[in-house]
Amino acid sequence: MIVTLSAVFLFGLLTVVLLHGRYVGPLTAIAVFLFGFFVADTGAAHLVRDVLTAVADAARNLS
Repeated sequence: MIVTLSAVFLFGLLTVVLLHGRYVGPLTAIAVFLFGFFVADTGAAHLVRDVLTAVADAARNLS
């Protein structure tokens, strides 16, 4: 659960920075948000969560 909340915070912050810097427009941000929302409702959500957990575990064990 901590990894999920951290990922939500980081991606939310990245979205705000990209919108503020005008690297992406509001419609692009909405499209990407909706894409992520609908992917989370498919069978791919479990795979994405597993990959992110594996990456977080690998980053934690780098030391």
